[in-house]
Amino acid sequence: MFLRFFETLRKTGIPVTLREYLGFLEGMSAGIATYDIEGFYYFARTAMVKDERHLDRFDRAFADTFKGLEAISADQVLEAIDLPREWLEKMIERTLSEEEKAEIEALGGFDKLMETLKKRLEEQKGRHQGGSKWIGTGGTSPFGAYGYNPEGVRTGQKEGRHQRAVKVWDKRDFKNLDDQVELGTRNIKVALKRLRRWAREGAAEELDLPGTIRATAEHGYLDVQTRPERHNAVKVLLFLDVGGSMDPHIKVVEELFSAARAEFKHLEYYYFHNCLYEGVWRDNRRRWDQQTPTSEVLRTYGGDYKAIFVGDASMSPYEIAYPGGANEHWNAEAGQVWLQRAREQWPANVWLNPLPQRQWQYTQSVAMIGKIFESCMFPLTLDGIGRAMKALT
Repeated sequence: MFLRFFETLRKTGIPVTLREYLGFLEGMSAGIATYDIEGFYYFARTAMVKDERHLDRFDRAFADTFKGLEAISADQVLEAIDLPREWLEKMIERTLSEEEKAEIEALGGFDKLMETLKKRLEEQKGRHQGGSKWIGTGGTSPFGAYGYNPEGVRTGQKEGRHQRAVKVWDKRDFKNLDDQVELGTRNIKVALKRLRRWAREGAAEELDLPGTIRATAEHGYLDVQTRPERHNAVKVLLFLDVGGSMDPHIKVVEELFSAARAEFKHLEYYYFHNCLYEGVWRDNRRRWDQQTPTSEVLRTYGGDYKAIFVGDASMSPYEIAYPGGANEHWNAEAGQVWLQRAREQWPANVWLNPLPQRQWQYTQSVAMIGKIFESCMFPLTLDGIGRAMKALT
């Protein structure tokens, strides 16, 4: 009966597998989420979503498949009340205190409650707000949206004061986790962590000296033990374009910078404008009197660093291709010369572009930078950062 749900998930772009779907069916057969809408939602999400980038897509697929799940009229409640009654009584015994159980008899028991509800539905005309008798959205009636009676029946509302049956899938709290949207600091951290994971998986193993000594003593012969390189051993050089056409992208670049500083123990950063030239700087307020020669940076950091350039690559082509092309100073050597030197020094390198990828084709300089980086230019989205981190390994 959940085949349509499975198909909708796949069409939405969630890579749910048949094994995960069968696990979901097995859980449902075991009664994990019987008669519990929110429990069903959370169980389904846990069983079939393995990447938090897809949480928003899951919410959309869930809403599409089970649209109207909570929009049940009072008549439908009354018609169906016989089906889950045994379950409801068990839930009451399990979840309510002794004092609350005593209050259940406030209207003369469960049967009396449903009989009174049906009668008031017939008597009431129109919407009611407040009070203690009519069925409405306030007051103390056991039938209203916010009725306090512990055995109350909620009708015709989106949510109740007791937070029961809240349509969490319509909240879509995870919208900004989708890998096609612009980023926030937390989401960038999620993407950057992949570099640490992939670097650890692909790194050569290092000698585990204490483990070797212990194993040798136990076995009576030299037993060399190794261990994977620690994930915080990843070394990153971050080059950030500032000023001019980058001003509209300040927020997202700040978020990237903040996330990178939190995720990488070994992080060095420098600023440049438009293209890399003979000087870079750490403090934009002192960019003219406290520059660091780019040649010094090239000598200081070894080839084990991974270089990430961040910029919109939007400039005059002369700034890339010719000496003297820079718009703020006279550059003795072309920008592309310095970029090539950087790529040779740090073979693991990428360029992250905050411009939407669909706009890249309209700017010649973007194509030129992309060619220099041999197509290792990626958009500044979760998906783009994820692909960039993979390229760095």
